Amino acid sequence: MRLSSRVEKIKPSETLAITAKANALRAQGRDVIGFAAGEPDFDTPVNIKNAAIKAIEEGFTKYTPVGGTDELKDAIAAKFKRDNDLEYKRSQIVVSCGAKHTLYNLAQVLFDAGDEVIIPAPYWVSYPDIVVLAGGRPVIINTQEKDGFKMKPEQLKAALTKHTRAIIINSPSNPTGAAYSQEELKAIAAVLLDKDIFIISDDIYEKIFYANFPFINIAACEPKLKDRTIVVNGVSKTYAMTGWRIGYAAGPEEIVAAINKIQSQNTSNPASIAQKAAVEALSGDQNIVDKMVSEFQRRKDYIVDALEQIPGVNCFSPEGAFYVFPNVSNIYGRSYKGRKITNSTELIDYLLDEANVAAVPGVAFGSDDHIRLSYATSLKNIEEGVKRIKDAVSKLE
Repeated sequence: MRLSSRVEKIKPSETLAITAKANALRAQGRDVIGFAAGEPDFDTPVNIKNAAIKAIEEGFTKYTPVGGTDELKDAIAAKFKRDNDLEYKRSQIVVSCGAKHTLYNLAQVLFDAGDEVIIPAPYWVSYPDIVVLAGGRPVIINTQEKDGFKMKPEQLKAALTKHTRAIIINSPSNPTGAAYSQEELKAIAAVLLDKDIFIISDDIYEKIFYANFPFINIAACEPKLKDRTIVVNGVSKTYAMTGWRIGYAAGPEEIVAAINKIQSQNTSNPASIAQKAAVEALSGDQNIVDKMVSEFQRRKDYIVDALEQIPGVNCFSPEGAFYVFPNVSNIYGRSYKGRKITNSTELIDYLLDEANVAAVPGVAFGSDDHIRLSYATSLKNIEEGVKRIKDAVSKLE
């Protein structure tokens, strides 16, 4: 059977594939602890669920405008003003079926064959493939752990060419948890001010933040770049609403109108009921978010310290999100019963087989020296999972 060439150019999402494998093993009776899924383990807050139930009971179950209801756009605009001191009109906001869908639509709107898109590594697994599916070419900038996994202005400057169309900035980052301060973003902005380049600011982990400086994105940091910045966000991570599939973008009217046009031909509107729930999420009581973030920070502090106790493992302390990205390269070259570990994929397979622990190889994020573990699971699971990892590593010789 002949499939399209674009399908051959990409690979399935590694995080989703490993999560599915772990779930299948659990179904077979294996006691697998999952560190793979980037999904809060908290339930969606009751007030948000009640808003959805009310929408169903009132018959709000039909098509809505393609790019989202005015009510939700107004709630998003209010969120941007409240949290980021950024002002957007309804015509500058579009709602899609999750932030991934938003990013996909954006790539379809902005990129053509030959366009280069700068992506700092380690990166979220889907960025390069989303660019490739639009015909663009990912240009990877490898960041260093000693620099906090953050792109330096000189690296960005060296990567720019006449073909550069955009740069993606994800802060806080999946997989590293690294976050850019205002000063760091200012330095990056200075490189971009006189360039005709779009900035895609992926702020999906904005609220899950632990750094000793406040969250800021590049549009708020450098107002001169606001008309070339598209801010992407959503309700999935902040409000434990991954399955509700609501993401959104704010940016120049022309780009937002083009996203609406693309979306009209692929999904039409996001689910009406989920939109009502998102209005409540953004406009309702925010105290539950603080409680979730406080728990994430408690888990983060534990898992970083516990991983650091494993010989051969070094772990950067995240400034946001709910992932750790430990460096495990000192383990490479060791063996267990003739099974030699030489890269992150082989280590992940070993941990799943020998320790019943599911994590994601760092190579999927652009760094084979690391693995990614999500601490969006109970502290009990984290304690047991890290113990299993330590025991499995201790068997390697």
